[in-house]
Amino acid sequence: MKGNVDLNALRTFRLVVDAGGFTAAAHRSHRAVSSISRQIQTLERSLGQALFHRHTRAVELTEAGKHYIEAIRPVLADLDAATENITAAKNEPAGTLTINAPVAFGERQVVPLIRGFSRRYPKITTELRLTDQFVDPVRSAADVTFRVGPLTDSNLVARTLAPMRYIVAASPDYLATAGTPTSPAALLDHDCLRYQGEYGRQRWFWRQPGTADFQRLDVDGSLHSDDAPSLRHAAVLGQGIVLFPSWMIAKELDEGSLVALLTEWQWEVAPEERSIHLLYAASRLGPRKVALFVDYVTEQVGDPPLWDRRPLSQEP
Repeated sequence: MKGNVDLNALRTFRLVVDAGGFTAAAHRSHRAVSSISRQIQTLERSLGQALFHRHTRAVELTEAGKHYIEAIRPVLADLDAATENITAAKNEPAGTLTINAPVAFGERQVVPLIRGFSRRYPKITTELRLTDQFVDPVRSAADVTFRVGPLTDSNLVARTLAPMRYIVAASPDYLATAGTPTSPAALLDHDCLRYQGEYGRQRWFWRQPGTADFQRLDVDGSLHSDDAPSLRHAAVLGQGIVLFPSWMIAKELDEGSLVALLTEWQWEVAPEERSIHLLYAASRLGPRKVALFVDYVTEQVGDPPLWDRRPLSQEP
């Protein structure tokens, strides 16, 4: 019967859109593809409208489907949040929290944060997805996304977690062999190990404190990699100099396996200052688990961020 819309079918419709197809939705929900397909067909009959163009290898929203998902998404989000909040009023926080983060930041900083959060809220389980590819938090169905660097326009809440602070560093062995650079220009004569990601090979920028513009420095070296931990390890072994955010090499600086260099200057990998943000849905009634996690992370990271609560290692 037209007009008789099942709430579970609406959730399935949202899942198919966010997952990018019937097969992915079935995998994510641990259901058969045929079950997903039948539920969508029933919803379409109830609405009297096709929601998807079905192709051999993919599905695509119809114009009606595009309008419908935008209309029901905030309604479902508010309903989910209201249900969770009213049941949580008398119960210990529970549920599954899906978190997305870049690989290196996730391994170094997010994993310890999740450990502490799990101790505080043991009934909330977490699913951590690490990738250096740009991920749409809505399509990936992530509750919270850690975004390092520039933001794109979206309907998500973007909460600033901490500024990015880049540090030039090398091992004592490298400096003993190659000498210690005393100015940014001196790096042109050194072996500079650079990260190479989806946006190309990392560029290095510097500026004097109090000045407005960053200056580009065309360094190069014997190793480029799309894996930041590998470059960090190579620097510790004495292969060359790296430019990494403080959260990436705080442990090595503490241990003395890396030494901070040229600390009189400000460093970046883009001609502008950047920050780390937490992204999450802008629902009027945020799910309690998301609010708890965001508050916990903000509390733990603090200001200055926990990885910057130390003096830089002294240059030799």
